[in-house]
Amino acid sequence: MSTPSTLATPDLAAAAEVIALADSVVGTGVQTLHANGGPDANQVLAYDLAHAAAQVGTARAMLGYGEKGDVEARLACGFAADMIHDLITRIAGREALWGVPIAPLKNAHPFLETFRTPEYVASLATTPGPRHLDDDMEMVADTFRSFAEKVIKPQAEHVHRHNADVPEEIVQGLAEMGAFGLSVPAEYGGFSEGGPNEYIGMVVATEELSRGSLGIGGSLITRPEILTRALVKGGTEDQKSEWLPKLAVAEVMPAVAVTEPDYGSDVANIKVTATPAEGQDGTPGYVINGVKTWCTFGARADALALLARTDPDKSKTHRGLSLFIVPKPRGEGHGFQFAQTDGAAGKVGKMEGRAIDTIGYRGMHSYEIALEDWWVPAANLVGGDDGMGKGFILQMAGFENGRLQTAARAVGVMQAAYEAAVDYAENRKVFGSPIMDYELTQVKLGRMAMLIQGGRQFAYEVARMMADGKGTAEAAMVKAYVCKAAEWVTREALQIHGGMGYAEEFVVSRLFVDARVLSIFEGADETLCLKVIARRLGDA
Repeated sequence: MSTPSTLATPDLAAAAEVIALADSVVGTGVQTLHANGGPDANQVLAYDLAHAAAQVGTARAMLGYGEKGDVEARLACGFAADMIHDLITRIAGREALWGVPIAPLKNAHPFLETFRTPEYVASLATTPGPRHLDDDMEMVADTFRSFAEKVIKPQAEHVHRHNADVPEEIVQGLAEMGAFGLSVPAEYGGFSEGGPNEYIGMVVATEELSRGSLGIGGSLITRPEILTRALVKGGTEDQKSEWLPKLAVAEVMPAVAVTEPDYGSDVANIKVTATPAEGQDGTPGYVINGVKTWCTFGARADALALLARTDPDKSKTHRGLSLFIVPKPRGEGHGFQFAQTDGAAGKVGKMEGRAIDTIGYRGMHSYEIALEDWWVPAANLVGGDDGMGKGFILQMAGFENGRLQTAARAVGVMQAAYEAAVDYAENRKVFGSPIMDYELTQVKLGRMAMLIQGGRQFAYEVARMMADGKGTAEAAMVKAYVCKAAEWVTREALQIHGGMGYAEEFVVSRLFVDARVLSIFEGADETLCLKVIARRLGDA
């Protein structure tokens, strides 16, 4: 492997120039998109622009990272070159569609020729670079990494292969560590006191847990996080006092019930209804009727954060939706049936769930849940009377943070795959030499190191923005880009393992199938790009 001394010296000024050039080209594409009917009329262009903008944003984050040391600068220059290469391939043959001349990035070619050589990328194979967290956040990382190593990883393979449930030991262990209270304000029993470290702490913890397992680690804190954010944004004081302390210590573990069989990312048109109905003692409330699907952790959950239509006028779309906290008994395994005899007056409520078998992301299980006359008191309408018709907005407040958290999950999965690939490459011999000695292996690992650190640093930047009340579009960008990157990283990590990568006894096979879900949940990639990122770019 080449040593850094034999390679081109990092040039952050040149990197900044090519990033600015890329940003200008993307800006021209956005103007063209806006002038020709927007994302709906130009879906391919909108999709490519969304991902290109996300990569440019990641490159900018890496530019700041590169100022912190030599290894960091080398990674930043390598990432900038990789970003330019990807952008060229998106534009080639579609210049008229983008509204740009032939070869609009030709001035970046000298930079590419310097920092995209196999020799340069190979030199990064085992230099992933430090994260540059402050002492408090390093302590958070160390704490959650230790728990992932000691408690999560030893059980991850069993749960994956047998499609088993999340061990209760993990849920309670994370509760004792305060993992479910990271976003709960301190006055309600959590650990959130505002400031930039609030979101970064969540990102750091999520990455470390996902490094141990996506299914039984990194995703556990997402569901409480989504409901917590909705309550903090729009819950009544009584609701905050009632539910936030319970969420903080996992006394209540929620599941999110938004998606329906006919409506996935098209949340505004959901059909499940909440109709006014008194309880047996005359307490005002609602009965829920309809079917929700892809309700992760739906059996084990103590309550559903359920979005329902409270106004039957479909023309009101999202303005007719309200968010409810729907208590339920705990279940386990792959299906459940519950009857509610103390609910609405004169009715027996029913709730039935069946698990949806998946190729990966196992442990929490995703369920299709049918509800028939399932009663919930009016006090559980998030926001009370003021929350009527505001459920979509409250739910999206939770989902915005969920996108950032999903990016952190992707980084954790990538980090695990990279570490497994490095270890295997150093110890596996082919034709008499460790496969780490081969240039092709080194180049793959070098690109992994760049993508992982890029995703991580962009996530940190978005976390700081969200702590300042900004970053909605950027949260969607980092989620879109990093989740796609995770597919490549885990695929190549598996490939480095050769035939053994396809064997379940090697962890990389689990990481590969787990990574595939990342571009689907918390906003499918295509919908996120067309309906969120491209629209925000068009408004800029």
